[in-house]
Amino acid sequence: MSTDPPHTLSGRLGVGSIVFMVVAAAAPLTVIAGTVPLGLAAGNGPAFPTTFALCCGILLLFAVGFCAMSRHVPEAGAFYAYVQRGLGHAPGLGSAFLALVTYTAVQLAVYGYVGAVIDGLVQHYGGPAVPWFVWSVLALAIVGALGYRHIELSGKVLGVLLVAEVAIVLVFDVVVVGRGEHLSTAFLQPPQVVSGSLGIAIMFAIASFIGFEATAVFRDEARDPERTIPRATYLALILIGVFYTLSSWSVVSAWGDPAAVEAAGADPGNMILTTIANTLGPVGGDVAQILLVTSLFAAILSFHNVLARYFFALGNSRALPAACGRSHPRHASPHVASLTQSVSALVFVVVFAIAGMDPVAQVFAWMAGTATLGVLALMALTCVAVLVFFRRTGVDSRPWHTVVAPVLGLAGLLVCLWLTVSNFPTLIGGSSGLAAGIGAVLVLAFVLGAVWSRRRTPDLVTPAPAVEAA
Repeated sequence: MSTDPPHTLSGRLGVGSIVFMVVAAAAPLTVIAGTVPLGLAAGNGPAFPTTFALCCGILLLFAVGFCAMSRHVPEAGAFYAYVQRGLGHAPGLGSAFLALVTYTAVQLAVYGYVGAVIDGLVQHYGGPAVPWFVWSVLALAIVGALGYRHIELSGKVLGVLLVAEVAIVLVFDVVVVGRGEHLSTAFLQPPQVVSGSLGIAIMFAIASFIGFEATAVFRDEARDPERTIPRATYLALILIGVFYTLSSWSVVSAWGDPAAVEAAGADPGNMILTTIANTLGPVGGDVAQILLVTSLFAAILSFHNVLARYFFALGNSRALPAACGRSHPRHASPHVASLTQSVSALVFVVVFAIAGMDPVAQVFAWMAGTATLGVLALMALTCVAVLVFFRRTGVDSRPWHTVVAPVLGLAGLLVCLWLTVSNFPTLIGGSSGLAAGIGAVLVLAFVLGAVWSRRRTPDLVTPAPAVEAA
């Protein structure tokens, strides 16, 4: 076996750069355009904005333990590094394989969606009808080129795209509030909040936060990781939660409570673009349609960077071929891992195209559902790992950070996981058999990783001492 020291990544990412990275992964404009109409129509109606605030609260509880443990996890392995420190090598590698499937699924979901959106945009302006996968492959090539380079280039690109997509929605919010015509109060009424299907509403809302937890993946490239990672995690989560809650409330207020639910049910795919056009004029609607494309592109680039760093860390640990753990001598990027990830995504897109799958109803719905289930399972495992780690090591005696918040977060996540499993066929737009098959793939990924850990591979992380001095 090679005795070469592990390759490392470098960078000086600050809190702002990392926040841009993870908020872009959450694709704020895409959530407002795609998730909000579904939450209004199939969830708890005009009180859906409250569901974002509720889910944000649950994830903030999760973040307390996650951030408290981050100072004791020096590796940039995110979920699986935490799980391995708390629960051992086999669950750690099982979580790593589960994370690979989960983040691959969410990236593929966005590749399907962006292909369909670009095709619609081109035809809207008189261009030819082109198969969706052509646009997806073009986006894949651009993302692959950026991912091959130093992380700071991706950070700058994401910063510009994110500011643009957030700006158009905030302008919309300000105009709606300024008019003050139909300002909704449903979010303040408990009977409204629990009306309709609160379970489906929570399921859609929690899926909208996927990506905020990826701050720890960029630990090696952070300027001061022990401070930068926790700050970026809290800031990203709060910004996402406030943005979703405020903007979804503005959407409801732009129509009025009953009219908003009716519009969402009649045409969920175009509701937001229609709402923005009605509020800001036709030019605003056209700009929003273009920014929806850039929002999706930013999400793909963010998840590409996350996946590449998972491949990189697993290559360094020899859980995957060692070449994946090499860093570029000039760009200090995980270039082999990035290329590997690009090729794997290309293979899946080609398979979907050959199979004739619909890019939204099948590729996006199935893959987004898979990712939601996978991320919830990973976060629940991480909460358990946090509790076990602090109980075993005693390196932190703060009850709120090491026991109370993680237990409350775990309880909330388990409820969300149960609701997601219960409503999974609705989320993926398919049958119960398809839902069971997707669940089986996720379980199989975890089991495969746990079994793979029996090979003579080193731990993904350095074992923590039993007790550290205060």
